[in-house]
Amino acid sequence: MSSLSPEEISRYARHIVLPEVGGAGQQKLKAARVLVIGAGGLGAPVLLYLAAAGIGTLGVVDDDHVSLSNLQRQIIHGTPDIGKTKVESAENAAARINPHVTFVAHATRLDAGNVESLLSAYDIVVDGSDNFATRYLVADTAERLKVALVTGAVGRFDGSLTVLQPWLSAKDGRLNPRYRDLFPEPPAAGVVPSCAEAGVIGALTGVIGTLQAMEAIKLITGAGEPLVGRLLLYDALAARFETIRYRRKDRPA
Repeated sequence: MSSLSPEEISRYARHIVLPEVGGAGQQKLKAARVLVIGAGGLGAPVLLYLAAAGIGTLGVVDDDHVSLSNLQRQIIHGTPDIGKTKVESAENAAARINPHVTFVAHATRLDAGNVESLLSAYDIVVDGSDNFATRYLVADTAERLKVALVTGAVGRFDGSLTVLQPWLSAKDGRLNPRYRDLFPEPPAAGVVPSCAEAGVIGALTGVIGTLQAMEAIKLITGAGEPLVGRLLLYDALAARFETIRYRRKDRPA
């Protein structure tokens, strides 16, 4: 495992004094490889906090360019970045935060032809995509490759997230649930409006994206209990969090 330089020890001092993280946990963060799907509303805070936390290799896949309407919520980008690719803008922001992070920009659209090669190069995937086709593709591929997945979604004033490791067993010996145990099939086209159609409050993406970053850090360091088999729901208007437990539909392993 990579050792920490004196500058890194100083940079991550507030992590290192935490018994749940410590020097060993920070070394795990430095050795980790995390891929973020999308440098948009959810991906922006994920990338910022994971870069600040000292993730050793931080990848992002996105084929879009920064536009003016993005800036209400996609806080990794600024007004001078309009017109740039989102991965370039995100890479510049990550470098300003932490030069110790190796940033890998995948300026491409994730699809069935490249999803396996992209995900297989990383330990953890954080999905901040904004469409059902990508979410199901990422979840199914991560399950097949045995790559931990932190997936989240937002709409208007509500958000949700969960963690998926369906190849591992829970304490009761039952295999952890799959994404399709929670959402068996994507909704029919046009049933759920997109954020462009229905709107989304900007700060909501910060809440859910930051929680996704926290779950990734927990998975890497072993601190706490990740949201495996639990769906966290957030209602911004009521300032209320709820957790729903869900189980695998198969028989126990």
